[in-house]
Amino acid sequence: MIIKLDIPQKANLLFDHWNETIIWSCLQGIMGEIYADNGERPMSAMAVLGDFCFLAGVPNRDLVLYRPDCCHDEVIMVPQNDIWSGLIESCYGTKAEKITRHAIKKEPDVFNQSKLRQAALSLPPGFTIRMIDEDLYNMCKSNAWSRDLVSQYPDYGMYERLGLGVVALKDGQPVSGASSYTAYQEGIEIEIDTREEYRRMGLAYACGARLILECLARGIYPSWDAHNLESAALAEKLGYHYDRPYTAFLIHPRI
Repeated sequence: MIIKLDIPQKANLLFDHWNETIIWSCLQGIMGEIYADNGERPMSAMAVLGDFCFLAGVPNRDLVLYRPDCCHDEVIMVPQNDIWSGLIESCYGTKAEKITRHAIKKEPDVFNQSKLRQAALSLPPGFTIRMIDEDLYNMCKSNAWSRDLVSQYPDYGMYERLGLGVVALKDGQPVSGASSYTAYQEGIEIEIDTREEYRRMGLAYACGARLILECLARGIYPSWDAHNLESAALAEKLGYHYDRPYTAFLIHPRI
């Protein structure tokens, strides 16, 4: 039987040394949920938030197959080890697409703020950057390309309380942005998106720099985890350092 932990910290030891802010968000009770095989002394646990599902502890088939209501149709499952990986592949077969993501080091004192200020001012002519307010939150939420900038916050009140983000505007319309995909006590997890026709113009670079500066000014950490090598390269350009590749599985529900 799989249950939701009312006290998510009961799973702390299972996720110990897993340097991932989405897990921290769930364990801290800020955002997301923790599911486990036992409510008092869990041996296996799953942290679920947004598109992500992290599996830890003793590999458990029931937990791999469990889909709580908060899960999206398509989920990125991240196993703690190779045994979990094998179990995911066994459970989902062709529905489990093995992918490689890229961890970025978390180094609070690494950023060159002078360089970031120059980057934030490097927009092409005709573009401006603004902090995401209620109007821009609603605009981001209403467009498919920008939805993930704010999608984990069901209303602006929650985004205003926990989130932080900027968008690049062209003729008053968002065309690129950097925002908090999720939040935890000490910082945010960065999400960057750009409308397809405005890519490779330096907009993501400028928005990323501005958001990092805003985080540093508030004393919170701007964490970055890369979906692909292009995202990892942008992170390095902004001052981060590459850590390592890791395995995840994109679970396709309808294959």
